[in-house]
Amino acid sequence: MQLFKPAKFQINPPVFFSSALLTLALVLYTIVFNDSANAVFSATLGWISAQLGWFYVLSVAGFLVFIAIIALSRFGNVKLGTEHSKPEFTNLSWFAMLFSAGMGIGLMFFGVAEPVMHYVSPPVGDPETAEAARQAMRITFFHWGVHAWAIYAIVAMSLAYFAFRHNMPMTIRSSLYPLIGERIHGPIGHAVDTFAVLGTLFGVATSLGFGVMQINAGLNYLFGVPVGVMTQIILIAVITGIATISVALGLAGGIRRLSILNMIFAAALLAFVLVTGPTVFQLQTLVQNTGMYVSDLLSMTFNLYAYEPTDWIGGWTLFYWGWWIAWAPFVGMFIAMVSKGRTIREFVLGVLLVPVGFTFMWMTFFGGTALHMIMVQGITELADAVAADTSVALFQFLEHLPLSSITAIIATLLIITFFVTSADSGSLVVDRLTSGGTGESHTWQRIFWAVIQGVLAAGLLLAGGLGALQTATIASAFPFVIIMILMAWGLARSLRLDVAKHSALAAPRLTDSQMDWKTRLKTLVSMPQKKEVLKFIDTTVTPALHEVSNELKKQGLDARVQRGEDGRAWLEIRHDDDHIDFFYSARPQAYEPTALIMRDAAEKAEDAKKYYRIEVHLGEGGQDYDIMGWTKETILNDVLEQYSRHVMFLNQVNN
Repeated sequence: MQLFKPAKFQINPPVFFSSALLTLALVLYTIVFNDSANAVFSATLGWISAQLGWFYVLSVAGFLVFIAIIALSRFGNVKLGTEHSKPEFTNLSWFAMLFSAGMGIGLMFFGVAEPVMHYVSPPVGDPETAEAARQAMRITFFHWGVHAWAIYAIVAMSLAYFAFRHNMPMTIRSSLYPLIGERIHGPIGHAVDTFAVLGTLFGVATSLGFGVMQINAGLNYLFGVPVGVMTQIILIAVITGIATISVALGLAGGIRRLSILNMIFAAALLAFVLVTGPTVFQLQTLVQNTGMYVSDLLSMTFNLYAYEPTDWIGGWTLFYWGWWIAWAPFVGMFIAMVSKGRTIREFVLGVLLVPVGFTFMWMTFFGGTALHMIMVQGITELADAVAADTSVALFQFLEHLPLSSITAIIATLLIITFFVTSADSGSLVVDRLTSGGTGESHTWQRIFWAVIQGVLAAGLLLAGGLGALQTATIASAFPFVIIMILMAWGLARSLRLDVAKHSALAAPRLTDSQMDWKTRLKTLVSMPQKKEVLKFIDTTVTPALHEVSNELKKQGLDARVQRGEDGRAWLEIRHDDDHIDFFYSARPQAYEPTALIMRDAAEKAEDAKKYYRIEVHLGEGGQDYDIMGWTKETILNDVLEQYSRHVMFLNQVNN
């Protein structure tokens, strides 16, 4: 894939320019022909809901089953990265970023509103009854539960696997490599990535536009700031400015810190509602709601109301499934970017269970308390306020709890920070897609896309085109469902080969038993310094690799030995395009002295504070054994043994 790399810019031209032109065309059409755009997009979405709703439901259910099988099977032990890779972020930072990018802002908007709306207008049965309240919470849990995160997880797991384990560009196209091979670098791959860029841009821009309406409502409630388009455009400019600073600082500097701040604010607000609201009722309903969700999960998953025809499912469940799918390229890629080094099982459990657990608490404590206010306390005006304007639902709710002025300020700040993290992570994803997935683009490119998102939101808000574009974004989810199915298929094929190779390489090594026992003992207790291991690589390892390379060349193979600046030496045997290359590297690795090492050896290394091993790495990552002190003959045998397993694996795959 050819990238354009001048001094201060790096782009993948087909994706960058086609995305820019299509964005401009669609926005102009939405603004200039707003009524026509609304009609066309609404009719498209209505047809998809009516005719293909079953396909949406079946696909989302399939995604959930797929990732559950992958996590619980032997594939769950595979790392999203090489075998020696470690997670780049702590669990707390990782969970915070998952939650902030995934649906944090949605909880602020719908945490109170959705349960109340289902209570007042349920899909079946009588409204404003105890049964309607139970059904309202069950439906809300369903819409915000594991299905949504399964959609994100499919995309994220596939992207992280191919990018971090197989060193491919982190773009949607890479996931299709097992199915179409090198054609991912042609028009098919460009089209897939362009589609992902458009979905991300419009998804974030429309959410930013609608979100400022809630922020505007909060500022109006707090300080009397007038509600209007110009106020909202100023708010977009402010949020975009903050997001621009955050995205310029990168993942570790900006987005991670903002995400942790989000979680602190959210946890504080959640605890406040729990303590000042009907605490016992909230805890009772949390247990009951979770139990109802688990017990009814299967029936709710496949319920299309076929025997009770209603427009409700198109306006709610299918709307949500389409929205999560439309956001999947954006959220999935962001989750992939922060998940390197975790096993698939750890990844799936973290992505599915942790955010969902927090979401269930949020929906119960906010939505359940709102229902308690209406049903038990008789505050029926809360239901009227939600029906009139969902953007003020949260502030109307807080008004009936103590310290409402303070909590409203915290809520407004939380909405702002959630939107900033969505905007800057969206900019990071778009930049990655349009620069070929290399992750090496310049800061100005990330800033460019952050500004573009703000301009899009402001322009559409000013012209009244946000609703049409939101409808178009959700309608566009249908073709991406097809892409997601192909991604899952490609991932399954690649994982099968990966596990087969790992099994072939896991046979017992013979080299240890070939070594003299005194040499083995000396290797176990010694703590060599860096200069010693570098000398050993120069005098023993490298000559051994050269001998193997020379013999392989005589057999007509493309073998070469290279040295790295960090002292490592490696042998690479290249095959044709249909076979995986072989890679054997000996690299120095530093370790802290431990109490298990003999005292005199530890004292010898006290000045340097570290000792070194020479660890073997294959294409799949570190193999966790040390060849320091081995004879050249033993190293030669180890190389040949690893290569023989590689050849055996290739024979298994081709047969």
